[in-house]
Amino acid sequence: MTNQEILAQFGPREAMEYDVVVVGGGPAGLATAIRLKQLAASSGKEISVVVLEKGSEPGAHILSGAIMDPIAMNELFPDWKAMGAPLNQPVTDDAMSFLSETTGFRTPNFLLPQCFQNHGNYIVSLGAVTRWMAQQAENLGVEIFPGFAAAEVLYNENGSVKGVATGNLGVGKDGVPGENFQIGMDLLGKYTVFAEGARGHLGKQIIAKYKLDADCDPQGYSIGIKELWEIDPARHQPGFVLHTAGWPMASDTYGGAFLYHMEDNKITLGFITGLDYANPYLSPFEEFQRWKTHPNIRYYFENDKGEVTAKRLGYGARALTVGGLLSLPKTVFPGGALVGCEAGYLNVSRIKGSHAAIKTGMLAAEAAFEAIVGGRQHDELSAYPEAFEKSWLYTELNKSRNFKAWFKKGLAVGTLMTGIEQFALKGNIPWTRHRDKPDYAYLKPAAECQPINYPKPDGKLTFDRLSSVFLSNTNHEEQQPSHLTLKDASVPVKINLAKYAGPETRYCPAGVYEFVKNADNTDRLQINAQNCVHCKTCDIKDPTQNIVWVTPEGGGGPNYAGM
Repeated sequence: MTNQEILAQFGPREAMEYDVVVVGGGPAGLATAIRLKQLAASSGKEISVVVLEKGSEPGAHILSGAIMDPIAMNELFPDWKAMGAPLNQPVTDDAMSFLSETTGFRTPNFLLPQCFQNHGNYIVSLGAVTRWMAQQAENLGVEIFPGFAAAEVLYNENGSVKGVATGNLGVGKDGVPGENFQIGMDLLGKYTVFAEGARGHLGKQIIAKYKLDADCDPQGYSIGIKELWEIDPARHQPGFVLHTAGWPMASDTYGGAFLYHMEDNKITLGFITGLDYANPYLSPFEEFQRWKTHPNIRYYFENDKGEVTAKRLGYGARALTVGGLLSLPKTVFPGGALVGCEAGYLNVSRIKGSHAAIKTGMLAAEAAFEAIVGGRQHDELSAYPEAFEKSWLYTELNKSRNFKAWFKKGLAVGTLMTGIEQFALKGNIPWTRHRDKPDYAYLKPAAECQPINYPKPDGKLTFDRLSSVFLSNTNHEEQQPSHLTLKDASVPVKINLAKYAGPETRYCPAGVYEFVKNADNTDRLQINAQNCVHCKTCDIKDPTQNIVWVTPEGGGGPNYAGM
């Protein structure tokens, strides 16, 4: 049954009205809600705010490195330390290493550009920070609905956004409502703020409907794959930050890795691969596993006898927006705004986005509050982008606007030009480099590329995808329709497999896609949607743009702990 047919039979949906509806309970969405309530309290006004979070709880789907610059948190909660915010481990040392297959060269710290320096920042679990922010939001009177996925944008007759509808529950694989069916509900607001993170399902629709990206470069993305480990105290250096470039990635492929020493003998490590890579045989997951075998990296997992003594605790993956300022779409439209990574505010040169998410949430909240107390609704919050252009965040992003474009020229050129722009010119750059193609368009046919033979996992330091997904605590209601949809079911075999050697089997970090043989020995694509960690890579990198990620039932997906 179509959604219209379900509505005709089971509707209408219950509607709840608020001043502001926030879609997404991450740092950007929660900062929006918190700032609205702070402004209302300080001015003696009443502002009703609801936050929809598709995860089982705030923070369940949050995945980041993460090193947090507290600049925005200082503005949102000046006394966050006394309030118990989980920013516990300050950065104590920075290292940037360039790796060959067997050796590494560490750049002297005095030569590190400012974007690679982390003095004054904190190594955090962004999931823990998000849970803490959710508590503060609720203390201020924000309503948070975890396990409710916003599945549809609702519009007024004049074309402005009037809110969102949550997804239906209890629909079977055949699309027919079952005995436990529950119809979704409408959340209506004077303004709706979209804070779904990178490649948000509804944000993508909003950008297309209002042509918000008409005057910017195509957005760029990377996939970040992360693990959490507990290591021997003798190898632990609390606050130590290590970034690497080079091996195992080919010099013409954008990417790098990180290893951060948290508190309690834990380290968080990950590998970032630009989704504009060309070779369809490349597997970001396998590159990450191979990186851990480098002598300079595996040292942290082993004892003096070379035995792996560390224990892997967590695994996850998520796409990042890395286009920066030049790929930033228009962030307002009639009835709402885009904030955080939904719009693409991450500073790729610093590998940081949480401070930008919080700041943009605050700026959007201030614009929405001014509009609501002025009696406005469903118009454009132009004060938000105007305030952004006057903020420290704009200055920061403008300084690094060429970072990704230079590294598209290769590691050597990217390193040289970043050094010139950030170290020699201090970010005062007289030139701008644009990009003109989306990430999927860079993929070459398999016949033009060299296959990559990855070593088998040893189950101690390196692992396969399925055992990794198990650590992400991912789960979906099995009887629901697949949230990984195909525009044309014939394309994966006729084009993706035939021309590109089936890249979806390699770029997915969760083993969702596999080609299997039918009884007549023909191929078909099998989609294991139960494994999906909601990274959105397939929606971004599919060379035919045939895969469309849609919202599954609320509460499904990963349940990250300590990540």
